[in-house]
Amino acid sequence: MGKYHPHGDAAIYDALVRMTQDFSMRYPLIDGQGNFGSIDGDAPAAMRYTEVRLKKFAEELLAEIEEETVDFVPNYDNSLKEPKYLPAKFPNLLLNGASGIAVGMATNIPPHNLRELVDAILHRIANPDCTVADLMEFLPGPDFPTAGFIVGRSGIREAYETGRGKITMRARLHIEQGQRGARDKIIITEIPYQINKTLLIEQIVHLVQSERLREIADIRDESDREGMRVVIEVKRGENPTIVANKLYKLTKLQTTYGIILLALMDGRPRVMNIKQLLDAYIDHRKQVVIRRSRHRLRKAKQREHILEGLK
Repeated sequence: MGKYHPHGDAAIYDALVRMTQDFSMRYPLIDGQGNFGSIDGDAPAAMRYTEVRLKKFAEELLAEIEEETVDFVPNYDNSLKEPKYLPAKFPNLLLNGASGIAVGMATNIPPHNLRELVDAILHRIANPDCTVADLMEFLPGPDFPTAGFIVGRSGIREAYETGRGKITMRARLHIEQGQRGARDKIIITEIPYQINKTLLIEQIVHLVQSERLREIADIRDESDREGMRVVIEVKRGENPTIVANKLYKLTKLQTTYGIILLALMDGRPRVMNIKQLLDAYIDHRKQVVIRRSRHRLRKAKQREHILEGLK
């Protein structure tokens, strides 16, 4: 707060809390102890009640920073130096995604799976002429921390080819048939990214009360540490599949996610396709490895005369 970013403690703590939440980030960067909020929208504890440390992922973002791998620039009051960017052993922008707005522009990059992303990078390095369709064999689409599933591939392909696209996300649910005259149940186990579970349940309750969803008899949240489980009991004689489709239509069990692959490239904001984003990361890592090697060579040469003397 006093050294690198002239922000207040509330802004910094909010950012730190988000980096601990496994429902906000696909691969959390901070290991937190204490209450850091929940998918139900519960607020995190005050900062005096929590403790944090870096996760292995964050350490890999910072690895080799002391080996002259990145440029350092003056901080806001010119009293210290801070890295212009991080060496980053993995492309965190694509791995954890990013969302933000600035004057006249917005970015909305979805998170991805680490294994798929690495496979796509390796394929891109080995095949510089590959197409987006080739890359999608390795990187089929985004991978959200709250799971659920994406309906169709056309939105993903459009986003990867042009830098902009819309995808439809759905909650994952299944139907449990009622035994011996009991009611059929719709069980929700995964919900779309960035959807608040409590508000979702309240939305369904409101639809039942306003008689837009007359087929529902009861709804309860049975989620625990093992995972999410929202139970919707369907009235006898009603078709649970039809009720599930109505829920998709009327509630946030189905949502749209607008992808905008906008990032700062050479200090300027640019909308890029997936190939350009991967190429930018590959070029960055090449520079990091070259600078790291030069640093190690210089250190070795400085030590050479000592070893010659010992010999």
